[in-house]
Amino acid sequence: MPHHSFSRETDIERIGRGFLDLSLPKPEWTHAAHFAATIWLLRVRPELDLRASLPGFIRAYNEATGGVNSDTMGYHETITQASLRAAQDFLARQNPAAPLHSTVNDLMETSLGRPDWLMAYWSRELLFSQHARRAWAEPDLRPLPF
Repeated sequence: MPHHSFSRETDIERIGRGFLDLSLPKPEWTHAAHFAATIWLLRVRPELDLRASLPGFIRAYNEATGGVNSDTMGYHETITQASLRAAQDFLARQNPAAPLHSTVNDLMETSLGRPDWLMAYWSRELLFSQHARRAWAEPDLRPLPF
């Protein structure tokens, strides 16, 4: 499964901090970087309620990098919340002492490493609907395993 492989802790920290302080260059905001930032936040900022705060972080990052948050592009509630649940579940099953770059690399070796992993749970029609972008939409193909 092709993905970005991280070799150092500083790789993950740079993405996490760059995401939060809005300095991460947009071309580096890849599928792997989304999970790297989320895993970093879960491990390094456990006091944050990411279910509540991650949407605002993503919207701010999108706008800071020239993006738009609308009914057709930018922030997507269902994708964000499903990915957060996936990252939380994955992290809970890992050794808490494992280096973050190894943890993220391991995550990217699973089905979550494919940008289309959500299509196993949601139909394209539902996932890319205005409703699913604005609010949580339960999967219509099969329940999430976490």
